[in-house]
Amino acid sequence: MKWLTAAAILLALSCAAGGVAAKPAARVPGRAPTSATARPLRPPTAATSPVNRGGQESPTLAQMLHGTPGPELAGLAIVVADHNGPVRAEALGSAVLDPARVRALTPDTPVRVASISKLVVALTAWRLIEQGKLSPDADVSTYLGWPLRNPAHPDARITLRQLLSHTSSIDDGPGYSFGRTATLRDGLTPAHWSAAMPGIRFSYANLNYGIVATVLEAVTHTRFDRLAREQVLTPLHLDACYNWSGCSPQAVANAAVLYRRGKDETAWNPAGPWVAQVDDLHGIAPACPVRGEAACDLTAYVPGTNGTLFSPQGGLRISARGLAKLGRLILNRGEVDGVRLLRPQTVDAMLAPVWRDNGQPSGDTYNGLMRIYASGPQLLSGEPRQRDQPVDGRTVAWAGHLGEAYGLLGGLWIDRARGRVYVYLITGLGDDPARYPGHRSAFSAVEEAVLGELANFADVTIRPRPRLSNMERNVFVTGVQVTARKLTLFVCVSAFAVPTFAAAETQSIQYRPVRKPSGTCREPQRSILSRTQEQSR
Repeated sequence: MKWLTAAAILLALSCAAGGVAAKPAARVPGRAPTSATARPLRPPTAATSPVNRGGQESPTLAQMLHGTPGPELAGLAIVVADHNGPVRAEALGSAVLDPARVRALTPDTPVRVASISKLVVALTAWRLIEQGKLSPDADVSTYLGWPLRNPAHPDARITLRQLLSHTSSIDDGPGYSFGRTATLRDGLTPAHWSAAMPGIRFSYANLNYGIVATVLEAVTHTRFDRLAREQVLTPLHLDACYNWSGCSPQAVANAAVLYRRGKDETAWNPAGPWVAQVDDLHGIAPACPVRGEAACDLTAYVPGTNGTLFSPQGGLRISARGLAKLGRLILNRGEVDGVRLLRPQTVDAMLAPVWRDNGQPSGDTYNGLMRIYASGPQLLSGEPRQRDQPVDGRTVAWAGHLGEAYGLLGGLWIDRARGRVYVYLITGLGDDPARYPGHRSAFSAVEEAVLGELANFADVTIRPRPRLSNMERNVFVTGVQVTARKLTLFVCVSAFAVPTFAAAETQSIQYRPVRKPSGTCREPQRSILSRTQEQSR
């Protein structure tokens, strides 16, 4: 036994000499404070940070906020998570810029996340599919109660899978939202349809998700905004909502305002003041959940007639941390924090590619950024030198979605290969992001920088948990646990007990199986080597 202990101590000292943890990076003087609510694991250093094309160190988050490499930002919130929870959560800048009521942005600040909202629509649809209320490949006309048909192809059915994957032959055309007194059936015009056969051509269109929302309403007899809460948001304990319908007063009070320098996307003015674009609520929820109307009476609304009213394509309000939870749900194949929302095979079906840019016809692909689409999520191809590859020095095959509207740039991406989730929300742009294109992809320059930072952080700070075979679980284990806070020697005699770690810990552990009968498990709390103290969650 003595030689086992001595060997473990030698291993401990060897690990310590290598430098397991470093002090958290200091806050940048003169900058908005970082709101860090996860453990400060070894921050990227000059040696490990991604580099730009010129070989220089990539910009920090604070530098990105102040205009390097893109326009100045009003605020930036980021989260990196693994299967068990966030391992990094930070925010810089302001949720409200009005000097009389300025408020810092945090990872928990609710934000209108634009087209990332479509993922919750998809999750809602797949829950109903799992419940047997919908079929992904049935003609949606049977749910709507009227024939939804492309006039150029009157015999071709339109399916839920086609709508979710933007292969329905729908185009946004004259618009993708219809008024409170209108119906979807009356709002559709020949200009909303392409000449392509449904199921063949990809063209990103917001109206697809307005139609999906209407189908979901029709089969449940429930307004879409309420249905999304019932099926997804409430079961996951998320204080999130569409168009502020159902969010708590605290969420409304903490809302982020989205900004631009300039009146709107057609009138940028980088030298001018920040102009509020949406959600300048002053702590008061809108009286009407229909965008553009100060007040409305929806008592006469019939669910299943016009789901576009509730902004399914882009009206979700949720925090960066809330988006990370949705990402972990997908990463964990339908389960998160003890809640099983979908079966694993349902998540697999949702993530299965429907359309690939391999010579098939396509319309709007956002300049090559969209190359693969599933039944809800966008999929990054993982192919080198393609326009959907934002991270320097590697290929990424992530699933998720982008968001861009009213000054917001955002993304939720799930890296299933590495077991990571990346979220970023930019809450205001000082100039047109199209003037700052990415160096290697169709993402903007600042998005490339943010995603490179997040992916690099995950690589250098988090290592996979050890996976033990059944044989190893039944032997005497001696090991050394190295975390960002301490290094602990322990011994364990148990039939099934194995070392466990908090989600944010850096792990380095070795096992030496020895023939030993099962018994009890104990883990001394004495720290051999103290390191940086972890921050409270």
